[in-house]
Amino acid sequence: MELLVIRHGTAEAHGHPGGDGARALVEKGWRQARAVGKFLARTGCLPGLVLTSPLVRARETALGVCEEAGIDGPVEVPWLSCGVDPETVLAELRGYSEFERVAVVGHEPDLSELISHLLGAGFGRLRMRKGAVALVVLDEAMRTGELQFLLPPGAMR
Repeated sequence: MELLVIRHGTAEAHGHPGGDGARALVEKGWRQARAVGKFLARTGCLPGLVLTSPLVRARETALGVCEEAGIDGPVEVPWLSCGVDPETVLAELRGYSEFERVAVVGHEPDLSELISHLLGAGFGRLRMRKGAVALVVLDEAMRTGELQFLLPPGAMR
């Protein structure tokens, strides 16, 4: 499986009256989401499935990516909420093995830890910026992976 890892775009500041999960994308975040979608469509690197955290900023990012890429809308999964560990993500992804390429939209530091885990790198060696996208090719057992790219938002133009 190929795994596209997408960090949500820039969102409203912390301290939202509805709590952290209610923080929505700001205009910059929507631009970042649309840029990822355009990049995936332009390069032909389209996922067969997009899974997203249930938090508003991640759901909106996933929706923007899907709309721009011209693919089916995202599927919300609770296990992509803030604080998910790499082993949980990989265990859950095994249930989607019929897909050649799957995208996950989530949060930091979870996504950097996932990629670091797959690469056998120490935590803190990698950081995904808001609106960034990475592609990791997983081994058959979905235990390790090979990084194909990690692009910050500005590199997708």
